[in-house]
Amino acid sequence: MARGPLFEDSYKPQFSGHETFPLRYGWLKKAFDAIQAAEDQDDNRSVFSGEDAIARFGVGKNMVSSMRHWAVATGIIKEATDKNRLVTTALGQRLFGTDGLDPYMEDPATSWLVHWHLCGRPNKTTWFWAFSHYPALPFERETLVKALKKLAEERTWDRASKATIRRDVTCFVRTYVAQRSSKQAGQEDALESPLTELGLIKRVGKSERFRFVRGQKPSLGAGVFCYAVTDFWNRFPKTAQTLSFETLAYEPGSPGRVFLLDENDVVDMLTDLEEASEGIYTWSETAGLKQLVRKHELSVEAALDFINLDYAVNNKRDAA
Repeated sequence: MARGPLFEDSYKPQFSGHETFPLRYGWLKKAFDAIQAAEDQDDNRSVFSGEDAIARFGVGKNMVSSMRHWAVATGIIKEATDKNRLVTTALGQRLFGTDGLDPYMEDPATSWLVHWHLCGRPNKTTWFWAFSHYPALPFERETLVKALKKLAEERTWDRASKATIRRDVTCFVRTYVAQRSSKQAGQEDALESPLTELGLIKRVGKSERFRFVRGQKPSLGAGVFCYAVTDFWNRFPKTAQTLSFETLAYEPGSPGRVFLLDENDVVDMLTDLEEASEGIYTWSETAGLKQLVRKHELSVEAALDFINLDYAVNNKRDAA
């Protein structure tokens, strides 16, 4: 039986917004800085739509729209409650604000956080579905297009034409797979998405076939994993004080699915959570029952403190 947020009656799919441009280096910082500077202004959405937007960001109109899309999709900025303004988020402040952890997106922890926000949450339909529902490792673009089109028809989603889905799938692949070099590619087109460095999707030889890369992720730290577990857990009933191994490894939108981890890799990371979370999470294997125990509820904003651990570890490694 199909399950997960994509199959809820209230779910609203998203197959556009990026203007066919994948996320690029520098975009999140630029978007964050622009909104932070205009955060107290009424209807500051004009930062991305006004006549001076092209000059402000140094890219074309469609790219400015794409930049805004990715900044919202990754949780760096968001719409204010009055819907007339955009505001920065706690995550954006932590990464790109004053004394931010990674203003130039050079640390792999930032890319893992961005990946989690794109694929661990159901807002971006193709991204979430590909990591949580696609049943195999190898794929072709058209395979994803046909499967998503079938899903859209079954769910009776509006504005989900095959052409729209195809453009979305193309952007999805370019987000994780570096393009082949081309003499015709302009300077802006030559810039790859920072998520290509995660190695989650690989091209098979010189073909247009690809595969998801399941297994251990050495650059994925305990802090980001702990943050992801907290974010995932908060979608369950607040009274739940335990989550089973199966849920954490296989449920749509789970850390095991989104980070493409094998069972042993999930267990290894779960066992490290007690230290990373300072005792908030405890891994238990009692009477053959594998589960994660939560000492108390935790907000996603509070869980941001966990990610500091990864940046500290990476800084020590770079200094060695």
